[in-house]
Amino acid sequence: MKMVAPWTRFYSNSCCLCCHVRTGTILLGVWYLIINAVVLLILLSALADPDQYHFSSSELGGDFEFMDDANMYIAIAISLLMILICAMATYGAYKQRAAWIIPFFCYQIFDFALNTLVAITVLVYPNSIQEYIRQLPPNFPYRDDVMSVNPTCLVLIILLFISIILTFKGYLISCVWNCYWYINGRNSSDVLVYVTSNDTTVAGACSPSCWGG
Repeated sequence: MKMVAPWTRFYSNSCCLCCHVRTGTILLGVWYLIINAVVLLILLSALADPDQYHFSSSELGGDFEFMDDANMYIAIAISLLMILICAMATYGAYKQRAAWIIPFFCYQIFDFALNTLVAITVLVYPNSIQEYIRQLPPNFPYRDDVMSVNPTCLVLIILLFISIILTFKGYLISCVWNCYWYINGRNSSDVLVYVTSNDTTVAGACSPSCWGG
């Protein structure tokens, strides 16, 4: 009897809007692909025209440079890498190649871990939010309104917002996970059917003399 790992039994073939996990993964990969392509275009335009992302002291109460050249090149490299990972996930889900989905799944886990660390930091160091807001320029939008909110309520609101994001990201991770195991199981079933059919054909074609009869 073929042994099956316990975690391979717990996956579903459907995701949000009752669509198939394979379709959901393709849509998710295309969505991330579009977002990173837009980010890449913004970064390239900022690199071509640096003055566009430099704000004067009258606008922000002090000289503030959006990003220097070194960080700009790093951000462009990250965007290119993300485009490659998203394209691999989309292609892997479309062509039913499970290995191509793994890099995108690893990125999702990494992103989920970072957001979890942010939630833990807010929970352990609630005063860090107020300190961060005080460091913003005086003319920053809604800075005074946020500062006027009760610190405890502000922490609860941020934690609630992060919890919603983590729940949504966890659901997307489960969608990609289910797609991976669906494709993996489908490919394994195809191989098993192919081997079984070949064995049946060989056994049927063998004459009784093959068995010493």
